[in-house]
Amino acid sequence: MKEREVKVLNIDKDEIERKLINIGARLIKDEDQVNYRFDTEDGFLKKTYNGYLRIRVTKNLLNGETSNTLTFKRSLKRNTLRTNEETETLISDWQSTAKILETLGYKQKRPGYKHRRSYMYENITFEIDTWDENTYPKPYLEIEMFSEEDLERAIVLLNLERSQVTTMPIDELSKE
Repeated sequence: MKEREVKVLNIDKDEIERKLINIGARLIKDEDQVNYRFDTEDGFLKKTYNGYLRIRVTKNLLNGETSNTLTFKRSLKRNTLRTNEETETLISDWQSTAKILETLGYKQKRPGYKHRRSYMYENITFEIDTWDENTYPKPYLEIEMFSEEDLERAIVLLNLERSQVTTMPIDELSKE
């Protein structure tokens, strides 16, 4: 699956959520996530594929269910939109999967804890992400869309500051 996305930094979560509700966006997710990233000691996946392996444990706060997903995510392009390719599969036992990855030489990085509320408006997904302090201390809005025209529409709909829009991934943002 290919995804096209941007992040909007320095947001007021409550204000963004009010704007989304006012335009008629539907709440589609409210979840807590634990994200475990894996790569070799020398960063083979990052250097070779501009990507990483991730196990995500997701607690759906709308229905109480928990799911585990293994994903290989790689960045394909970063211009106005960040284009990623994600290959993912559900897994039943995330700890055993992590052990398999570690046996193959992939080291588990520090886990990241995130709360995500997602809204859908037409064909645009708006995700309000709040990470733990060690991963990224400020909430941001992630917008997933199909085209640059959709991004422009999202910016206008929510009256967003263009200067706050970035294609940087979370690992780069957390280094700043």
